[in-house]
Amino acid sequence: MATPPRTPARTARRPATRTPGTAATGDQSETQRRVRDGTGLLAAAAMRRLDEDLEWYRALPAEDRSWVNLVAQAGITAFVTWYADPTRPPHGVGEIFAAAPPELTRSISLQHTLQLVRVVVDVVETHSDRLAAPGAERELREAVLRYSREVAFSAAEVYARAAEVRGAWDARLEALVVDALVRGDVDDALRSRVSALGWSGRGSTLVVVGRAGAHMDEVRAADLRRATRRAADDALVGILGDRLVVFLGGEGDLRAAAMTLLPRFGPGPVVVGPTAAGLAEATRSARAALSGLLAAPGWEQAPRPVHADDLLPERVLVGDPDARRALVERAYAPLAASQGSLLDTLSAYLGAGRSLEAAARTLYVHPNTVRYRLRRVCDVTGWDPLDARESYVLQIALAVGRLDAVDG
Repeated sequence: MATPPRTPARTARRPATRTPGTAATGDQSETQRRVRDGTGLLAAAAMRRLDEDLEWYRALPAEDRSWVNLVAQAGITAFVTWYADPTRPPHGVGEIFAAAPPELTRSISLQHTLQLVRVVVDVVETHSDRLAAPGAERELREAVLRYSREVAFSAAEVYARAAEVRGAWDARLEALVVDALVRGDVDDALRSRVSALGWSGRGSTLVVVGRAGAHMDEVRAADLRRATRRAADDALVGILGDRLVVFLGGEGDLRAAAMTLLPRFGPGPVVVGPTAAGLAEATRSARAALSGLLAAPGWEQAPRPVHADDLLPERVLVGDPDARRALVERAYAPLAASQGSLLDTLSAYLGAGRSLEAAARTLYVHPNTVRYRLRRVCDVTGWDPLDARESYVLQIALAVGRLDAVDG
């Protein structure tokens, strides 16, 4: 089989480019000398431009302004040094800021750093015609642009690394705070840590608990944290094993915010704790929500999300003492203290299979009397005995109330 003729390879011709130092030796040496001699001129012009153009610079204290001036001069000196030998890599932002105290580097943002670089570059460009040897003006401007690009990339890299480290540290601190809130270890140290995470403490607090998704890695966890901070004024996220615990705070509608986060949870029930006013109350709310998550499978028809107080009977069955106490205080004790035989009527109604006629025969009263007393039970406790689910709640409340009365 004949092979097709080979096409002669074409050699790509690259356009000739000049880097600093590739001009005529005399012009280059003359430009380098002029740039070196003009360092003071450039530094003075840069100081004037900083004061004229940058409002944040003018607002700095005098000591900080002097440090910024030193940084700007260091940047100009670094450019002059690099221009004399462009084969060496340009100085990075870390080297330029090396002379400044650490407090200054923490107070100047990436945006401020880039503005500082832009002003210095503009100053050098403005004076390039005066500093460059005749015919080398364009080369000097290109060198300035190349150097500024490298410094800007260096600044972005430094701040990106700092943000990554800060993000990882914040995530670890947040996990420790959520774990302490769940365990109830609320002290002054915890309050300071919460404040360090940006928790303002204004308004109320809502705790939402569910299962973490099977693919909850660091990327998805970071995305979840961003979503919670968009949903509410304050937010804390903790991943405790396979459980996902979210604290929402603020003065807005926290229940609506919790609804927007439902798709972020894994499959299974999602439980909302009682609304809390402070960190101590938020601890009790988180404990109730986690107990509700454990007990939720006992109520197959539970909505998603379900309130922890709607799971009081199931929480009693899993051994939650707070749920047991709540049922006694909110249902059994008020009925026992009321007049009109409400407790006996409810007991007879539940014992007769929730039949009004059977309860009436047991109590020797008219069925309408039973119906009236059951409405009074609803007024006293908030649970309606004529509703299947709520009558079950009342039945558990009667059982634990009687057991506590026997123990007492």
